[in-house]
Amino acid sequence: MADNEGMYGGNGFFWVFALLLLMYGGGGAFGFGGRPMGPEPAGADQVNQGFMNQNLQQIALSSANNNYETARLIQTQTSELMNQNNTNLINAIQGFNQVNLGLQNQTNVLSQQLMGLQAKLDTCCCEIKTQMLQNRYEDERAKNVALAGEISNFQQSQYILGQMGRWVAWLGSGTQPATSSGT
Repeated sequence: MADNEGMYGGNGFFWVFALLLLMYGGGGAFGFGGRPMGPEPAGADQVNQGFMNQNLQQIALSSANNNYETARLIQTQTSELMNQNNTNLINAIQGFNQVNLGLQNQTNVLSQQLMGLQAKLDTCCCEIKTQMLQNRYEDERAKNVALAGEISNFQQSQYILGQMGRWVAWLGSGTQPATSSGT
């Protein structure tokens, strides 16, 4: 070792100065003038208040977490209820649509059957009217045939009587009736 190095390696003064500076002015426990640096030590009331604040913060955080969880559960339940309600509405609408479709189909079937019945009635009425006219025609024709037969018999009888000459009718007794002209 050289003479000028001394006990602290030659730069001992520098190290002592740095230690003093750190201890009294550069972040040590006391600042310049022997005053403590940084905050003063907390008293019992301040420590108690700190614990109360910490407990209140934890209670507030727990309450906020509970409120959030409750809100999330309510929102989930509301969403599920809305989905169920939407499902129920869709099912109800589909049910009403099925009922309406069934009524419409039944109405169409009844309408077709009524139209078929109307056509059948029209045909039936025409057939009945035609049959009635045919019957009247046949009745009148039969009367004409009968009248023609009577006329033919009358004319035939007149012809026969005209061919016989004078003809005198006998009564039912079989004798000649008495006439006023004498025979």
